[in-house]
Amino acid sequence: MFDHTNGMPAQVAGDLAELEAALDAAVPAKALDRNLLIASWNIRAFGDLTEKWISGADDSPKRDLHSVHCIAEMIARFDVVALQEVRSNLKALRFTMGVLPPYWSLILTDTTRGQRGNRERMAFLFDTRKVLLSGLACELVIPPEQLAVLDGENLQQQFSRTPYAVGFRCLDKSFTLVNLHVIWGSSKLERLRELKAIANWMEDWSNDPYAWDQNLIVLGDFNIEKEDSDLYRAFTSTGLRVSEELRRVKRSIFDDPGRDPSFFDQIAWFAENGAGNPLDLDYVTGGNFDFTKAGMNSRGLDKQSLSWHLSDHLPLWVEFSVRA
Repeated sequence: MFDHTNGMPAQVAGDLAELEAALDAAVPAKALDRNLLIASWNIRAFGDLTEKWISGADDSPKRDLHSVHCIAEMIARFDVVALQEVRSNLKALRFTMGVLPPYWSLILTDTTRGQRGNRERMAFLFDTRKVLLSGLACELVIPPEQLAVLDGENLQQQFSRTPYAVGFRCLDKSFTLVNLHVIWGSSKLERLRELKAIANWMEDWSNDPYAWDQNLIVLGDFNIEKEDSDLYRAFTSTGLRVSEELRRVKRSIFDDPGRDPSFFDQIAWFAENGAGNPLDLDYVTGGNFDFTKAGMNSRGLDKQSLSWHLSDHLPLWVEFSVRA
């Protein structure tokens, strides 16, 4: 295996220093006994890796060791990160775990088979100094009786990429994260059905007195193009809410300045006025991290090229207080 711990080129070290400074300015500092930082990131086609510090014009994939170090630097700024588009080929993920400090751990699904599944996995990476598993890990499967109801907006087959729920605890706080990647599909109706199904599932789960945990946060790539849309209304139909800060930030590196940002990625939970039990964590703030301004600047990559090295999606994050 390529030695990615020694011999880092000066060009890469300089880019990483700029990335570190940009993260310092944009993301709250981790405080072991005070805050909890949760992020969601769709890393484009996160699978194979070229074992070079800087991939060449003829190399495939373009993602290289420089890319992996940038990805690891961003992940390390949070306490737990939900990843989407992790592929069946785990090479890039394994290298990323090798770059992260040894107290980082992960839990992930097997590959979703079939054409609609796109050979994807759902994954959580977490800093074990702050966050531990609470005991729950499951996939969300719709009961056959509900699938048999052939209403136009009801889901008529299982989720194309099965949502993955994992329970965590931080100090005396426990919470369950539900990681999902809604299908794009051949029509908007396919997305609407999955979004409505996840909204209904979250409401039922939050109100179930026998649930492992009713402190629920749903996050991932919802493939919602705009806030003012049928898709967003389906997603929020049972009371899931997105913070004001997250409603204002862009999700895609291809979003044009001056225009309403895309709404693909979300982090949401039930608030006091929702149908489900409200989240028992004190929300502080949230945002994104725009890595287009730091991390690989020395290479002069256009956004399309950058999307294959890092991603076309930006990390989305929220901060909660965990003070007693």
